[in-house]
Amino acid sequence: MTAANENSALELRALSKSYVPGKPVLRDISLTIPANGITAIIGPSGTGKSTLVRCINRLVTPTSGAILFKGLDLTQLSGKALRMARRRIGMVHQEYNLVERLSVMENVLTGRLGYVPAWRAFLRRFPQADIDRAFGLLDAVGLADFATRRADQLSGGQRQRVGIARALMQDPELLLADEPTSSLDPKTSVEIVELMQKLAAERGIPVIINIHDVELGKRFANRVIGMSQGTVVFDGLPENLTDRDLATIYGGESWIAAA
Repeated sequence: MTAANENSALELRALSKSYVPGKPVLRDISLTIPANGITAIIGPSGTGKSTLVRCINRLVTPTSGAILFKGLDLTQLSGKALRMARRRIGMVHQEYNLVERLSVMENVLTGRLGYVPAWRAFLRRFPQADIDRAFGLLDAVGLADFATRRADQLSGGQRQRVGIARALMQDPELLLADEPTSSLDPKTSVEIVELMQKLAAERGIPVIINIHDVELGKRFANRVIGMSQGTVVFDGLPENLTDRDLATIYGGESWIAAA
């Protein structure tokens, strides 16, 4: 398999996914994701945005096609090889995906589970270097004073900040975010996407974000991909996204007038 271009972070080739035979959710999607900046994926519910993101880190197995990441086709990997590749891809989840009974620090340290022996993880005995790094990331996301607090005592915005710190603990080469603001108020949503943009840029990590808020995506993304019925119908700069494009993506113009 030919490697992806060295200036790209990821390449999708004719990627398709069907949960039910004959009813594809993704239809022959081919994309090259740049090695820097934010790529925002927009589109109506049920159009395959989350499936696309989850195919990239193999939480969902594609039906056909290729996913080229750092010279590897992720669709061909399994077992240890897949685990090794997946730890290089950070993930920020829609519903935070924290262990509620654990402390903020312990949740952040779970980002190193792919790097430490199982017995250390079970006993929560992480190397001091990992602990120091986790403290640094908590400071970076504005939660330095919350390290010992249980995750279930945090607000939604604070939980998502923990999720970002945990993803960055993996030292990823690609960051995925699946509707990271859908449970947050508008002000907190801006803060969370702005934080991801800042921290990823500082570390040279490209970001793919599946987002329901079009204006938020346009504000922070370097590139927008619009999906409709499992296919890509727009791929370009945020400033080039027109109302006509949005009508094609979302199926009609009435929602634009109401926005």
